[in-house]
Amino acid sequence: MEHSAQDGGGGTGQHAWGTGTDQRTVDLRVQEYYAGRTGWDEHARLTTGTAQGPVEHIRTQELIRQRLGPGARVLDVGGATGVHAAPLADDGYDVLLVDPVAGQVARAGAHGTFEARVGDARDLSAEGLDLGDDEFDAALLLGPLYHLATREDRLLALREAVRVTRPGGTVAAAAITRLAALVGGGYELFGPPAWQAVLEHGVAPDDIAFPAAHFHDAAELAAEATEAGLADVVVHGVEGPAGGALERVALDAPEASGLIDAALTLARALSTTPGVPDMSQHILAIGTVAP
Repeated sequence: MEHSAQDGGGGTGQHAWGTGTDQRTVDLRVQEYYAGRTGWDEHARLTTGTAQGPVEHIRTQELIRQRLGPGARVLDVGGATGVHAAPLADDGYDVLLVDPVAGQVARAGAHGTFEARVGDARDLSAEGLDLGDDEFDAALLLGPLYHLATREDRLLALREAVRVTRPGGTVAAAAITRLAALVGGGYELFGPPAWQAVLEHGVAPDDIAFPAAHFHDAAELAAEATEAGLADVVVHGVEGPAGGALERVALDAPEASGLIDAALTLARALSTTPGVPDMSQHILAIGTVAP
């Protein structure tokens, strides 16, 4: 259950802001969007789309793998079609993928190298999942927080990830930045009042195609991760300050390879430089489950 910050233009120009996103409506829109009925292919976004995709994928994998021991058991919550789970499983990690969209779970399961189940980030003990305490060495939330409107629901998802991860294990949670809507091209879709509302409150508009519910800044994501029970939380900028520009570069463009390398260099060098993570389209909070 991932996305791109600019996945969904197609608004009417009159956006509703700060009126209180109904979570049931968002949940239904998530099903429609990721089931492909809108024509969206999440797997392609990170593999064959723009030059931004490989930067996001490579950096996310790097940041996760820095915290995993050999053969670690990893829970990938909101793992979509397995775009992150598959390379981890190929390298010997024991991965369980959970996603709320049955079609994505079926596609993920077709890899055959890891288990995939339907489930909701907010209740990992539900029937069909039955995940107990301390079962995993690491839990990944690389998408669920995008689609949870309230702080309470986001904390619920984070606390579930903490619960199923052993003491001393790692939880990594991704968010879309508030600047992403503008850096990724949202300035062309929204007027100045909407820009201000995103930057101040993180509330997504109601009438864009992508079923966003909340945009974070780095400080907010760190605070939520800490409140959920994680220690030593560090927030990384995933794509770095060049990621937004790469949304405009086709992956098969002659210049794409060089620009990807340059963007990765910047992203690695400025990963935790104060203020810079918020210039990425995605941020990743990584913390340790307290004993």
